[in-house]
Amino acid sequence: MPIGHEGFLGHKRYRYFKIALGISILAIVAYLFADVSPRPNGGSWLGYTLGTISALLIVWLMLLGMRKRAITPGHWSLKGWTSAHVYLGSSLLVLATLHTGFQFGLNIHTLAYGLMVFVILSGFVGIYFYATVPRKMSDNRAHRTQSEMLEAIRALNRELNEAAQPLDQKYLGDIKNAIRKTKIKPGLFSSLSDIQKRCATTRAAKRLRKGLASADEDMRDPLEHVIAILDRKSALLLRTRKHIRNKTLLQLWLYFHVPVSFALLAALTAHIISVFFYW
Repeated sequence: MPIGHEGFLGHKRYRYFKIALGISILAIVAYLFADVSPRPNGGSWLGYTLGTISALLIVWLMLLGMRKRAITPGHWSLKGWTSAHVYLGSSLLVLATLHTGFQFGLNIHTLAYGLMVFVILSGFVGIYFYATVPRKMSDNRAHRTQSEMLEAIRALNRELNEAAQPLDQKYLGDIKNAIRKTKIKPGLFSSLSDIQKRCATTRAAKRLRKGLASADEDMRDPLEHVIAILDRKSALLLRTRKHIRNKTLLQLWLYFHVPVSFALLAALTAHIISVFFYW
């Protein structure tokens, strides 16, 4: 795969996957062979070491949001930072779990751990979205931006308005609805096929097709012309709705991942303060 098309997961031949794997293996070996009595736990020297590394790593991972505002090439490119974010963040499942010594309870320490696991698991969902959805969005848009698709819909509405002038009055109501009642944004959990069926543009095309069979000869060409425009608009509406739904999915994931990340940071701070208060 050419370097220019390399994804963030495989950045620099999986450099950060190898680093994260090495750190995780080292932590496991230390946990298995450390001389800690009576058993490894968060209050031992090993627990403090793994806990400190985990806490610093969590704070560093939180900086990705700020890093996204500064796009630069090179060693610390956004792609490289994102790759490190994914793999080093995943290594926390090993580091933080070993830090706890597998001791859990109804306390702030376990709450911080649980929030961390939730953030990481939601991150896996985000990886799937960002590895698949942008490609779907790009293929669906056919090299158009969202604003260009919306402008194309407006242009088709203007074309419809002009093409409908020779038609009988009985068709104009459907065409006016197709122009004025164009719902762009789909519901997140509603079927796109159902939206298309209920769409005023699709319904207008269906009504005009029925009228085409019994239309006078001089009305057939204008009707066919309007139906063709309606079909083009319907296809473009489907593309636009797919694009908006995919874009919403990416945004919706962030609405879960980011707030819980800040909740984790707050719980982690409380965890650290309580540890040093009772140390």
